[in-house]
This record gives sequence, structure tokens and C-alpha cells, in this order.
Amino acid sequence: MKVYLKIHIRSGIETVAACDKELLNKVFREGNLRIEISEQFYGGKLISVEEAIKILTDASYFNIVGESIINKAIKNNIIPKEGVRSINGVPMALRMMF
Repeated sequence: MKVYLKIHIRSGIETVAACDKELLNKVFREGNLRIEISEQFYGGKLISVEEAIKILTDASYFNIVGESIINKAIKNNIIPKEGVRSINGVPMALRMMF
């Protein structure tokens, strides 16, 4: 399974954005919630989900979207199952450590 992964650096802080390959450039809505899986934010390098997990393990900040990356992150104890939110059936999770 492949995911797109992009690392953003702002004010010296790295934020990792990752999404399942098939979700790039799609928009999901549920009620007043909306998530846009844009090329600009998520469209970095296409890598294996295993490579992405290695990067996410050390990330203080991330935004991940999609069943493959979310399930692998839960399995590797990067995020708790309770930390996952779904919008129109598409799971997503954030990590912000201070």
C-alpha cells in the first residue's frame, strides 16, 4: 500500500502530512465538517505505508488521513483508536505534542 507524505516546516516546527494514495485531491463532507485532501498539503512523495510509519513514529506533529495509514498507525501504537475521527467514512487523526 502506498501513501503520499509531505513534511512542512514552519517556524522550525515540522508537521508531517500523509494520506492514502487514492484520497489525494478529493473532498469529503459530513454535516458542517469538510476535509480537502489537497495536493498542496498532502501531495509529497509517494512511499510505502511502512516507510511513512517510520517517519510518523518520531513526528511531534502530524495530520494523517485514510484507512491504510490510520490502521497501521494504530497497530504501531502511534495513535490510539480513540483518537481517530471520521468524516463521511474517511478516518483522520492529528498529533500535536507540546
